[in-house]
Amino acid sequence: MSSILYCIAQFTPKEGKFDALFERLKALEPDTLREEGCLRYRVTKHIENPFAPGESMPIVFNEAWASVEYFERHCQRKEIVEFFEQECLSPDGMVAAYNVTAYRDE
Repeated sequence: MSSILYCIAQFTPKEGKFDALFERLKALEPDTLREEGCLRYRVTKHIENPFAPGESMPIVFNEAWASVEYFERHCQRKEIVEFFEQECLSPDGMVAAYNVTAYRDE
């Protein structure tokens, strides 16, 4: 039985903020990849493809964590809390909308 937690974190940037937001999110990768329990943490850009016609926010993190506990510990890290406070919750932030969801494979 797997204990892996998968997370999809989607972001829509404010007008003119796509590149800056993508770089801000990309800067979170190196330290997060070194966290205990982090199996995958990659920020991606949505692309058009005829075999994947669904809708998505333009920037998406694909994450995998060894357990719920590792994921929750990550979410409480200073850098992650600051990102959400500064970019998602603050009216001056770069994020217009976001959606973070967690999944299990069992």
